[in-house]
Amino acid sequence: MPRAKTSYPAIAKSLRTFALSLPEAEEHFPWGEPVFKVRGKIFVFLSCTEEADFLSFTAKLPISAPLALSLPGASPTGYGLGRADWVTFRFEKGMPVPIDLLREWMLESYRAVAPKRLAALMVTD
Repeated sequence: MPRAKTSYPAIAKSLRTFALSLPEAEEHFPWGEPVFKVRGKIFVFLSCTEEADFLSFTAKLPISAPLALSLPGASPTGYGLGRADWVTFRFEKGMPVPIDLLREWMLESYRAVAPKRLAALMVTD
């Protein structure tokens, strides 16, 4: 039996929970959409419409940006952030979302912006 697809709002909720589990992570809404910060620095932007017709995820990927940009739905983040290795993923209605990969990239982004002492607390496989 095929597995039921997870809705974009459920995926966004799962990503939110994961982001807030990171040391000193906080959620803010500076532009009406959630961003996740550590010590005042954004490490993830997340957006999902009420209609659940898209999910957007943006992270700083100093190591994985070239790979990430080769995937469907990925593009350099606007406002000049793309030049600093920020990548935005936009999943349109029906597109599969690689949740585990987004969590890995959330960790990469967190490590990129968190103070070294906090980043060192992260367990690596």
